[in-house]
Amino acid sequence: MEAGQVSSGVRERPSLRPLWDARGIAVVGASDRPGAVGRLPIQFLQRYGYAGGIYPVRPDGAPVAGLTSYPSIGAVPEPVDLAMVMVAADKVIGAVREAAAAGVPVVIVCSSGFAETGEVGQVLQEELVATAHELGVRVLGPNCIGTVGTATGQVSSFSPLFSGASTQLVPGGLGFVSQSGALGYGAVSLAFERGLGLGWVVNTGNEADIGATEVMAALAEEPGCTGILGYAESLGGLDSLAALAARGIPVAMLKAGRSDAGARAAASHTGALAAGDKVVDAALRRAGVVRVDDIEELLDVGEVMDLVPGVRGKTVRTVAIVTTSGGSGILAADAVEAHDRHLQLATLSSETLAALDEIVPAYGATANPVDVTASVMSNPDLFDQALTAIAGDAGVDAIVACFCVLAGKDVDDVVEALARVRAASGVPVIVVRTGADHLAPEAAATMRAAGLPVFTTPVRGVRALAALAQMVEHGKRQRPDGPSGVASPPVRCGGGDRPGGQGGPSGGVGAGMDERELKTALAAAGLPVPVGRIATDRDDAVTAVAEAGGRAVAKAVVPGLLHKSDAGGVVLNVTVEDAAEVFDRLAALGGQVLVEEMVPGGVEALVGSADTPLGRIVSVGVGGILTEVIADVALRLLPVDRADVEEMIEETRLSQLLAGVRGQAPADHDALVDTVLAVAELTATLPAGAELDLNPVTVLAQGKGARILDAALALPQLEQPEHDIPDQIAGD
Repeated sequence: MEAGQVSSGVRERPSLRPLWDARGIAVVGASDRPGAVGRLPIQFLQRYGYAGGIYPVRPDGAPVAGLTSYPSIGAVPEPVDLAMVMVAADKVIGAVREAAAAGVPVVIVCSSGFAETGEVGQVLQEELVATAHELGVRVLGPNCIGTVGTATGQVSSFSPLFSGASTQLVPGGLGFVSQSGALGYGAVSLAFERGLGLGWVVNTGNEADIGATEVMAALAEEPGCTGILGYAESLGGLDSLAALAARGIPVAMLKAGRSDAGARAAASHTGALAAGDKVVDAALRRAGVVRVDDIEELLDVGEVMDLVPGVRGKTVRTVAIVTTSGGSGILAADAVEAHDRHLQLATLSSETLAALDEIVPAYGATANPVDVTASVMSNPDLFDQALTAIAGDAGVDAIVACFCVLAGKDVDDVVEALARVRAASGVPVIVVRTGADHLAPEAAATMRAAGLPVFTTPVRGVRALAALAQMVEHGKRQRPDGPSGVASPPVRCGGGDRPGGQGGPSGGVGAGMDERELKTALAAAGLPVPVGRIATDRDDAVTAVAEAGGRAVAKAVVPGLLHKSDAGGVVLNVTVEDAAEVFDRLAALGGQVLVEEMVPGGVEALVGSADTPLGRIVSVGVGGILTEVIADVALRLLPVDRADVEEMIEETRLSQLLAGVRGQAPADHDALVDTVLAVAELTATLPAGAELDLNPVTVLAQGKGARILDAALALPQLEQPEHDIPDQIAGD
């Protein structure tokens, strides 16, 4: 069926496979001038052995690179399922129409002059997409350098990488998808140089129609795909990434833009701390994607992706370090500790230590890291025995083998021993070889061919192993059911900063809900709030303090009063004797007076929820008056489970504070976890744009629970009646 035709009333979306495995490729805007972008794809397809049809398209029908050209795609006598459009921007839409008329399902628009140039280009890009959708054609780009299928030699790209005299394609099981063309193909050149095989390379350009995550999902369907590497400047399609991880296809991504310069300003603690890159981290974590910091790390993670199927269902946590250099062992141990969220040094059993004592000389070391010394390594039998003992230890999940200046026959002996032990035990082995390439030019290739990822420094090797552990952990994790769609961007209803501690509501609160009303609603939802109520007059204030246990906190509840403490609107340790005087003082500020029980000191935490462009988040962190100064908060996209909350607490200093510091007793860790889960469940029902900020949440001593001392809710301006707010948060 040709593009644009309809079957059963529903237009079928063409497969993206022609982007890397096309039967025939038309190059629209072909040129015979050496070095011209309209000639380079044709030249590269010929050079790298593409066996499909190559059809230059140019109005005059002159030959290009020795090939017959055609005045239009429709004039090509053979099937064409991919067109590269390389004409001026104002002629692109006409070329897409011509491609659709000829039955071409997928078009790469290489031309620039679209959204990347400003408003006029954006309009043209929108028209391009609308035309493509109307005709049933998929468009990659515009502003796109092209694609590669290494197995077929399909270099449908004009990147200068492929004009290099020594450039060779290195086929493999990894897909590489990049929004940036120049940076992406620079990374591809580095992958090929180190011998890292890439099966498919796709530059997505402006992503007007086809986005990076859709390409990743399509590549994962390719036989032999072992993992996906990506570079992104914007993020979308997280459901597609999560689906890949759920199917066991590991994904690593370099997401640019860690700066908070473009972060959304927010009035609440939660909104401010949830801005920018922390949300991206949370979104990628939820999707099971390993996030990296640079190109080198991205390729290093690619080196270990082939190991994922072999360790699926197992645990990659405890690490044994085997070395012939004390220095390398120390650096590797330091690196393991730096990645303690995913790795830890293995404690070798007494049986393993006894076996090693029989093998390793006295000047070596048998405690992890294990320094077998050069003398053991030079004896293949002894080296094999040492490795077998370590790999057979039930407390060892992975081995990092570190060598320096490895050369000559030692390379073959080491590779043989490591590969044999890995195959026999199933324990993943990471090799670190610190030494110049000229000492053993084929060492890296030999190790890689034996299934042994190899790195030049201990830090890089351990970092890659930590990524492997992360991929394996995600594969074992069972997530709660719940929505994973994208929430609407927050709509603020007022602004202004609010202080830490016992300040007032942040910004406007849409439905007019003050602190007392919000706490009443939170209590109705099962959340822990202090005992308290509004005092109606001086005498009632005395009664309220008595009801609160004889010592209380009194607060002024005044619309628009954001900085309660600064205005003298918070009084601690109020007694029955001074309750009337305190009431008079606070009432003079122009609002009501809230009297609450005086909660004893505990660990102060922040718990909150806010909307982001990537979804609604829940946050946990260090609370109190120094919240913004410390800025120690962890977040996750909803929904979350208990394990998520435990991880969040562990990521912050809250973990240490809850455990007890400087002689203090441990706090009620479980009570905080229960509170966060209840908040997450409640906020999932709030309208788009809502922000809930609970700070501080005081966590009391073990078994004493927690109390929400201050609470603020910001809602968007609602067009619908107030009663449309979920009942459990609507208050009285």
